[in-house]
Amino acid sequence: MKSLPYFCRGEVVRGFGRGSKELGIPTANFPVSVVDHLPADIDTGIYYGWACVGTGDVFKMVMSIGWNPYYKNTKKSMETHVIHTFNEDFYGEILNVVMVGYIRPERRYDSLEALVAAINNDIEEAKLKLELPEHLKLKEDNFFTSVTSLSSAPPPTTASTSQTIMNGH
Repeated sequence: MKSLPYFCRGEVVRGFGRGSKELGIPTANFPVSVVDHLPADIDTGIYYGWACVGTGDVFKMVMSIGWNPYYKNTKKSMETHVIHTFNEDFYGEILNVVMVGYIRPERRYDSLEALVAAINNDIEEAKLKLELPEHLKLKEDNFFTSVTSLSSAPPPTTASTSQTIMNGH
């Protein structure tokens, strides 16, 4: 995928409410406007990379892009699991994400247990891959320290400071 690494940000919105409750793996969901701007070569499936809430610390993440075949969604989504334990929800905050690599395509699972096992395998794979030097350097990218307010941001001047950044590097 030539669009990787892919940089995006958006407000965390309420999703289907299944990540924490049913799966035990909380996710932060991007609004449809972010999902709709994905490049054509970003296939559905599981990605790994870096994420930061607001101007906070940067953590490893995995992200599902697609229709979640187990749940038979009719709406495409981008659901990010930040590999960190947060003390509270962060709905309404700005989530900054750099998608670094692709793990696998979406799959149908016969049981919730099989789905959870696959997600946990994805998390472990992401943790390992993000230790590679070429991926670690993206954790320090200026994207994470650039403007993060969607409402008060000045007009974009360069891709790395745009509030609507879409693969700006």
